[in-house]
Amino acid sequence: MGGILGGMLFRSLGFGGGYDAMGRSIGLFEIILIAAILCGIYSFIRGRRQGAVHDAYYQSSSMEVPVYRASSGSEYDRSQGEEDLKRGLSYVRQMDPSFDEKRFTDQMTDQFFLIQGAWANNDVSGIRDLFTGEMFKLVGDDIAKLKLDNKINQLDNIAVRSIDMVEAWQESGKDYITVRFYANLLDYTVDETTGQVVSGSRTEPVKFEEYWTFTRPVGNHPWQLSAISQVDA
Repeated sequence: MGGILGGMLFRSLGFGGGYDAMGRSIGLFEIILIAAILCGIYSFIRGRRQGAVHDAYYQSSSMEVPVYRASSGSEYDRSQGEEDLKRGLSYVRQMDPSFDEKRFTDQMTDQFFLIQGAWANNDVSGIRDLFTGEMFKLVGDDIAKLKLDNKINQLDNIAVRSIDMVEAWQESGKDYITVRFYANLLDYTVDETTGQVVSGSRTEPVKFEEYWTFTRPVGNHPWQLSAISQVDA
């Protein structure tokens, strides 16, 4: 395209004869007009090509969100082994020498009971600081749906059988530790209008295994729940 425009311009300046199909000479105005049209066509074609590349990128991309109450088998598949866990915890201690594994698991057990209790009361607003922003929204949306359906998911007689740290790492200036909870409880949903149990059982306890991931900015900061991966018993 540049060669065509250049040739037309040189002819208009006297370096060659510029004539149209009727034998009339082509002036500078006509050349500018033709150049503008050709440039417009080129920009249109280029824009379509860039748009196609842009669309292909977003179609092949996906945004990852925390796994929350997944139930189709084990969603946790990043187990690193004991040595990798120790290495991850050593990174955590580099920025927080006061970090203690026993104190951490005790604190996370407390948070586990607080979150389960708030969930059963259909209100987690009082423990907002225990969640990351994204996780708080996910839990809040589920509670809003229960309220809309006039239902309450009751969690009674919770007993934690074991709690183990299974993974630790640092990423983007944050600490992450995943904890495995093995517990049992009475899990049932009640219709608020009738008081009837619509799912689960008031008398038959269920065992469950969940992986809770907690995060914080590196250093001695409060931990927040960022993801839950649930495994069917």
